[in-house]
Amino acid sequence: MAVEIKYVVMRGGVEKMTFTSKKEADAYDKLLDTADELLQLLVGAPVELAPEQQESLAFYLAQQRDLLQTVLRGGKAQPLVPETDKEANKEKSAKEKPLKSVA
Repeated sequence: MAVEIKYVVMRGGVEKMTFTSKKEADAYDKLLDTADELLQLLVGAPVELAPEQQESLAFYLAQQRDLLQTVLRGGKAQPLVPETDKEANKEKSAKEKPLKSVA
């Protein structure tokens, strides 16, 4: 019989995500805390957004926390590359690099 330890992130009595690592669970919990704080900021914004849009935008901004901090400090935002483009770029660069043989 195997024993598995699972870490469950709960919000308002609802299971949000399950992890096998405490570190990952804590990071996701912190992401949700940040999204909640950003949602409060968006609720008071002078722009009309549906509640679902506010939640989605708050979660996205929380995910982009490091980039957002850079921009807010006066730095430049690097263009975001969609995940599908990242995979294509990885494959392309892997094809371009010759393999080194170990002798």
